[in-house]
Amino acid sequence: MIADAKTTGKISEMRYLNADNADRYRCIMRIFYEQYGKLKYWLYQEDVYRLMVQDPYFQGYQLEQCQQDLTMLTEWKNLAAVQDTRNVRTVEEFRSRKFRYMMTEYSVEIERLVERLANLHIEGSSLEPSLLERIRIALEKFPEMANEEPERVYSWWNNINNDFVRLNRNYQDYIRDLSSVKAEEMMKTEAFLIFKDRLIEYLRSFVKSLQKNAGIIGEVLAEIDEDTRDQVMGLVVRYELSIPRVDGEVTESELREKNYGRFESIFDWFVGRHGDDSEAGHLFDATNEIIRRITRYAARISEKNSLGVGRREEYRKVAELFLACGDLEEAHRMSAMVFGMERPWHLRSEKVRETDSMNTSVYDEAPDVFVLKSRVRGGREKENRTAISDTARERERVKRDTMRRLRRERKKLTALEENRCIDFAHLPVIEAGVRGILLRWLSDAMESPDHSARTEDGRNFHLDLADRAEKCVVHCEDGNFTMPHLRICFDDAEEG
Repeated sequence: MIADAKTTGKISEMRYLNADNADRYRCIMRIFYEQYGKLKYWLYQEDVYRLMVQDPYFQGYQLEQCQQDLTMLTEWKNLAAVQDTRNVRTVEEFRSRKFRYMMTEYSVEIERLVERLANLHIEGSSLEPSLLERIRIALEKFPEMANEEPERVYSWWNNINNDFVRLNRNYQDYIRDLSSVKAEEMMKTEAFLIFKDRLIEYLRSFVKSLQKNAGIIGEVLAEIDEDTRDQVMGLVVRYELSIPRVDGEVTESELREKNYGRFESIFDWFVGRHGDDSEAGHLFDATNEIIRRITRYAARISEKNSLGVGRREEYRKVAELFLACGDLEEAHRMSAMVFGMERPWHLRSEKVRETDSMNTSVYDEAPDVFVLKSRVRGGREKENRTAISDTARERERVKRDTMRRLRRERKKLTALEENRCIDFAHLPVIEAGVRGILLRWLSDAMESPDHSARTEDGRNFHLDLADRAEKCVVHCEDGNFTMPHLRICFDDAEEG
């Protein structure tokens, strides 16, 4: 952000929205905007006045007030006024200065914004999986665009940016709506259960598309070299420079800054930079968290409803039992049976039941045995004496096995060294055990302030982070994974 006149100055075109006579100004501008949509750009004062007084709200509106309002809107640069001299026949008619009025470009955009704000509850926001697929298909053609005509390249690049803006804006609005206080309150109501499944399916459909396309898009963007990018951006800038502009020419540096900025935004959204997570990853986490929260709320509502129904039936049955009692004494016995004695003693067992069937009695299950211990103070349980076994052979066997395993691992790790460094970008296919050791070394070094650590056999090493901004793929027997380009460099000779 650069603090210049465009970012620090006041926007006079916005004054009519909150001025003293905003009701008149806004209606006049809405009339111009509606006529603009009908391709009728120029209006006379009489046309504006006639359309204003058609509404009962402006029955007392005067032609002089209309003239004053049009003059004020012209001063605020909302309207452009041009004197109409086509049908002037006398000097007096020329002095009367009959004007035609047209909306300025700023005013058109302001009215579009006001109209969209008024219809936010109708338009809403959404997650469109098709946008990700369209962006992926279009970006896969990036190398081909370097040899196309500038006009086609500009149209292709414009479509990508439009889809990216829609994707970014829609997901932010939709996630914001699902995280709002209103959504939280709605999720706690029973009405939420009606469309819970539909909402979860909608979110999962988007997550599937995100998983399928975001990774491919990230790989495509990462493989684009600077020469190809510069060539394509150059074609886009060349076509934009060839477009005739009525409101002033733009410089090549401005267009380059704009288009390169858009490319960087798309790159950061899908790939990320300097080790930071991409926006696509944040979106994936946020969507999964919303799905978990929806499921949690739905489970609570269902559990609450089921418990309430069960309790009501139980209470009704108990009331019927008490109602069938002949006298108070029988009711007391019924109470002892239903609610138990006032202070009963209970024996509880922690054993795992063989069955959860409600038709099985406790008498049908195997008994649980409790060993009672002496409660005499100072009493000790009788201990069985056992002979001390000699485990020297077992310890020696375990020691030999451990030493053999360490020698094998050390031999495999030594084979990976080149000039006393292990470069993750040039590793062969490695075993899962070797990968675990290397990752453990990386973890130990990353936790150290100077990125150094010590191996299990006493060798000192440090991490070379010079190329950490690059990515490399480590191939393992059980799969591949992508990580920053790092090197483990040993500082001293290997100890024997």
